[in-house]
Amino acid sequence: MQFLTDYHLTGLVIGICTFLIIGLFHPIVIKAEYYWGTRCWWLFLFLGLTGTIAAIWVDSIFLSSLLGVFAFSCFWSIHEIFEQEERVRKGWFPKNPKRTYKF
Repeated sequence: MQFLTDYHLTGLVIGICTFLIIGLFHPIVIKAEYYWGTRCWWLFLFLGLTGTIAAIWVDSIFLSSLLGVFAFSCFWSIHEIFEQEERVRKGWFPKNPKRTYKF
């Protein structure tokens, strides 16, 4: 951590990690909707609340920032899981043949 501070790289590394966290959530949302549908929204809520509490609890600005990004990516995924269901309904993504759909 001291290295990042000494060379003023903390913001850059937080930005890179934010990009990676958000990029990781795209396939997670797609797979979650494929296997569990919108029923898994509560899991994203739980992870988001856990990440929020952890971000408040941690002393490190760096880790707190990353936990905050993780938490709000989870919260945004609740919205995206329902949007993904709409994309499947439109035929933009494949349906899971082992699941029944409302539409």
